[in-house]
Amino acid sequence: MQSLNVLNDDCLHILCDECSKRFENGIRFNYSSNVFKEKKMALKIRLARGGAKKRPFYRIVVAEATSPRDGRFVERVGSYNPMLASDNTERVVLNQERIQYWLSVGAQPTDRVQLFLSRANLVAEKVRAENPKKATPKKKAQERAKAEAARAEAAA
Repeated sequence: MQSLNVLNDDCLHILCDECSKRFENGIRFNYSSNVFKEKKMALKIRLARGGAKKRPFYRIVVAEATSPRDGRFVERVGSYNPMLASDNTERVVLNQERIQYWLSVGAQPTDRVQLFLSRANLVAEKVRAENPKKATPKKKAQERAKAEAARAEAAA
């Protein structure tokens, strides 16, 4: 029986074959009072900021949802440099094979990353909701717009 050493919460645990397979598939373990519980990690594919002040550079990373924006991550899967022209091929660089893997495991991309992935035909484009009624102009603004349209029509 082979085993895998796992560092979890500053303790070293030895896992059997079945447990090591679960660990490799992204399942986190809780060890409390000799009861084995498993907990899925909530993974996000998101941007981590780097670069100097006023000169942003972003790494596209797979990270736990609870980790800080620029903090610990599981894997780096690409980069985004907004300072380059939009037609430059180096502006968005994606490791498509690894991104497909993480999406199959259940990682959720953030809105901006989903836009990059949809442009690379890795995921479907996110459907944006139509403007709600709250966004439409109110009664007085509509009256003003009608009055201006009437003035413009009369002048023409």
